[in-house]
Amino acid sequence: MKEQLRDQRSLPQPAILTFQLRKLITFCLLLALAFSMGFITSFYVRDTTITNLLQTAHVANLSSSLPVPVQTSVMPGRTATLMHEMNDEELLWRASMVPRIQRNSTKPAPKVAFLFLTREELPLAPLWEMFFKGNQGLFSIYVHSHPDSNWSLPSYSVFYGRRIPSKEVTWGSINVMEAERRLLANALLDFSNQRFVLLSETCVPLFDFATVYAYLINSSLTFIDAYDDAGVSVRGRYRLPMPRIQLQQWRKGSQWFAMDRSLALDVVSDEDYFPLFQKYCRPLCTADEHYVQTLVSVRNYWSRNANRTLTWTDWSRGGVHPAKFGRDQINVELLQRMRNGSSCSYNGMNTSVCFLFARKFLPNTVSSLVRLAPKLMGFG
Repeated sequence: MKEQLRDQRSLPQPAILTFQLRKLITFCLLLALAFSMGFITSFYVRDTTITNLLQTAHVANLSSSLPVPVQTSVMPGRTATLMHEMNDEELLWRASMVPRIQRNSTKPAPKVAFLFLTREELPLAPLWEMFFKGNQGLFSIYVHSHPDSNWSLPSYSVFYGRRIPSKEVTWGSINVMEAERRLLANALLDFSNQRFVLLSETCVPLFDFATVYAYLINSSLTFIDAYDDAGVSVRGRYRLPMPRIQLQQWRKGSQWFAMDRSLALDVVSDEDYFPLFQKYCRPLCTADEHYVQTLVSVRNYWSRNANRTLTWTDWSRGGVHPAKFGRDQINVELLQRMRNGSSCSYNGMNTSVCFLFARKFLPNTVSSLVRLAPKLMGFG
């Protein structure tokens, strides 16, 4: 220390000032560096904590749905059923308002809503149980059946508590389309439902759940079969005068659709064209084969639509109803033809997987289908 002081005394006055200034600058730099390191460390710890909390919240919300609160009836030992006290007008209005409700910034896993339009029960339920097993959180089920039907399902069934408030449906009548809108509206109340598939009690899945889910969720298009024809079964069903719908806009197609949330919202909130069908599509113009198809036409949704159905149906025998399949007709060759016997486009690429479902299967086919499902369709 004495030597350092001796050295400083021996230096000229300007040199002493320069030396002291250097020491002051060095001290300030070290102090600033220490402060910066402390600030960065504290920010990193805080940011890591926040990130972990957000990730935890996101994971927790992946398996949860975000339905609009509705009045429900609760069954003992089971979560709330889909039953509510809303009439159709209130239900359709509520469903159309869902996208306008502020929601959490985290998004739940997108779900596929399976809409079953049935006469009574679901005789093929054992096959569907196998199909859905192990995929909870990725699907929702809604069943519209006769209001007087008496279901008896075990509480562990995926169909338990999935009936919606229903009304009687008559083939060919406008009330078929009203039932479809009722199904869509109930499904839209759950914001996590992003794809909507209409099925009947005679429909079966042709592939495992993972394949069906990926095909629907990843598709850039909806699947509405819609075509024009001058014959009596298409343009011949057009009722004159039908304001705002021109004859050249009139379309027909398969009732069994697969649509995205945007189109589903348009269907339930439509106050322009559906009232026209209710007024003019009588007595039997088969609105379920014309309404959605014509809506796609008049609103020019062609660029968003694949213009085909995903449900295989055999019309080769002619008539107003497709062929039915009984137990003796179920074999590997038939199912393989349904699964891979066609050619179509999916997201711009050619594929032989054009149908995910098929109909009409009689109740006595269930045991054969359950037996073939593990090896052929990949589930069970």
